[in-house]
Amino acid sequence: MAALSHVHRFEPGGDVVATPLLLLHGTGGDETDLLPLGRHVAPDAPLISPRGAVLEGAMPRFFRRLGEGVFDEADLRRRANDLADFVAQARKAYGIAEPVALGYSNGANIAAAMMLLRPETLKGAILMRAMAPFVTPPKAELGGVPVLILSGLDDPIVPASSVERLVSSLESSGARVEREALIASHGLTKTDLVRARAFYDKHFGARG
Repeated sequence: MAALSHVHRFEPGGDVVATPLLLLHGTGGDETDLLPLGRHVAPDAPLISPRGAVLEGAMPRFFRRLGEGVFDEADLRRRANDLADFVAQARKAYGIAEPVALGYSNGANIAAAMMLLRPETLKGAILMRAMAPFVTPPKAELGGVPVLILSGLDDPIVPASSVERLVSSLESSGARVEREALIASHGLTKTDLVRARAFYDKHFGARG
């Protein structure tokens, strides 16, 4: 494993031209959590899966929060830039193309932040149970980047209003956003897997 800025796992996949997935776990997860999900969504693609560099108690996260749903935005900005730098390092170390982020919860939130702060980093994103990362979002040039947002109708953690603000901030930056509210809570369901794979296949699978 290359010595990069984040502890991580890399799986090369079976197709050298397939669009890679950047797997970003939720609070308390690690670099192994989303590997099975990533392999389901993109069976032949390279997978790069970093561990969040912040600890909340013993639980890894990608950035600090001040309370449930209240983010430390200064830390979020710093960590999102650090993660974008890691992606650049990983692309060089492993010889992979610009990835699509596949993030869940805390991982989806930092993926959204990275898109708004460092839009050159990602080819697209699949955001599961994401919230708006910034009270006042930065302006970005996303130029038609495809984004799928999967929220849960019964999610006790993510308010629908926050999802709407996220959609608005991404669309106003030029992203092509598909948003679907699933019959689900905060946890992932089989429908998430089906929708994520269909989105990847539609936008990235055939052309690599």
